[in-house]
Parts: sequence; C-alpha cells; structure tokens
Amino acid sequence: MVKMPTWERKARIFLCVFGLFLSVYALHVELSREKNPDYRAMCDLGESVSCSKVFTSRWGRGFGLVQFFLATDSLLNQPNSVLGIIFYTLQMGLGLSLSKKAAMSLVFFSWASVAGSLYLAFILAFVLGDFCMVCVSTYIVNFALLFTNIKRQRAIEGVKEKAG
Repeated sequence: MVKMPTWERKARIFLCVFGLFLSVYALHVELSREKNPDYRAMCDLGESVSCSKVFTSRWGRGFGLVQFFLATDSLLNQPNSVLGIIFYTLQMGLGLSLSKKAAMSLVFFSWASVAGSLYLAFILAFVLGDFCMVCVSTYIVNFALLFTNIKRQRAIEGVKEKAG
C-alpha cells in the first residue's frame, strides 16, 4: 500500500490553492478590465509590468489559438484563467487518489501545463514585451506541480515493482 508523504500532501495543497488564487485573481482582473477600461489592478506596476494588459490580450483567451478554429465569442474560447481554475481543481482532486492511473494523469496534465507555460512565457517576453508577476508565479507553480507529480509517479511505480 502506498502512503502519501506529508511533504507531498502539504506541497500539493499549497501549490493548488496558490494556483487557484492566482487564476481567480487573473479572472477578476480580466473581467474588471473588460467592464472598465480604466481599471488598474494591483499587479499593474508600469507600462511593461502589467498583468491586465496581458490578460486582456488575444493570448489571454484560449492561449490565443482557439480563435483560429472557433469564433472569438465561442464558449470554448475561455480566459486562460478559467483553464487554470479547472487545472488546479483537477490536480487537487486527482491528488487524493494514490492509483497508478491517477499518478499518470497528474503527470500528463502537468506536462501539458508546463508546455502551455513555456508557450505563454515566450509570448509574454518576445511578443508582448511585458512582465506579468501573476503569470510568472503561475509558471513556477506549474513546474513545481510537475516535479511533485513525477516524484509521486516514481514512488507508486517503485512500490508496485517491489510488490510484484
């Protein structure tokens, strides 16, 4: 029987709650900015350090890609922050299971989030020329969750091999 180490449980809870907080805040900023173009978020520190500029850019919804396949107002063209809320909730929920399938799913979704983070970091730095503290914090959370999930998968596989 696999037992979840205390460090992993605490790390997962911290990372997922922090990721949820960042995603909910990003959604709040985007919706506030859409309602009021003069809205200034706490993370807007200057012309090139502005999270609201990033969240309201075309890359702030559907990674800037969904609009090429569906209408801009399509139900599937959601803010990236909504995808983050789903992702962190999924990570928390799947993290409760110690099954091999759950571990594989956690790692798979983490790799997808890291790929998305790398893509968005490239857009942030080289296309938008901006620095977004909320975005960078989210990237760090995603990498930390990947590390945590890989450690779990290896631990579960190690126990299965010893038992077999």
